[in-house]
Amino acid sequence: MCIRDREYTLNQKKMNAPIEEDFDLLGKSKLEYAQDTKIPNAGTFTIYKEDHTLGNLVRVQLLQDRNTKFAGYRMPHPLENKVEIKVQTDGTRNPHAVLLDSLNNLTKTLDSFETCLLYTSPSPRDS
Repeated sequence: MCIRDREYTLNQKKMNAPIEEDFDLLGKSKLEYAQDTKIPNAGTFTIYKEDHTLGNLVRVQLLQDRNTKFAGYRMPHPLENKVEIKVQTDGTRNPHAVLLDSLNNLTKTLDSFETCLLYTSPSPRDS
């Protein structure tokens, strides 16, 4: 079976989670970086096996950083499961550092959201 033909079904534990051995078979890492040659302090991060969900979350979080001048994402083709995130900074910090801080802040926000859901959701016998 070809990797691209593999379908994620509802009976899997995590429906949208990529299968880790796919990366070993492809010989690629999940994240790649390319420095922009035309725009200073800018680069493109390519994240494989992800879609608009992660792209938009990271873009919004990057725009909240005061060192970010531009942040955007795109999916090059609907049949390719990869997201390209372009980041330009003001020069005080490089795109790697800004992305790392944004991902850490996003993780904290999502952990806080999960905690709120766990403590405010009704127990099964209440419904």
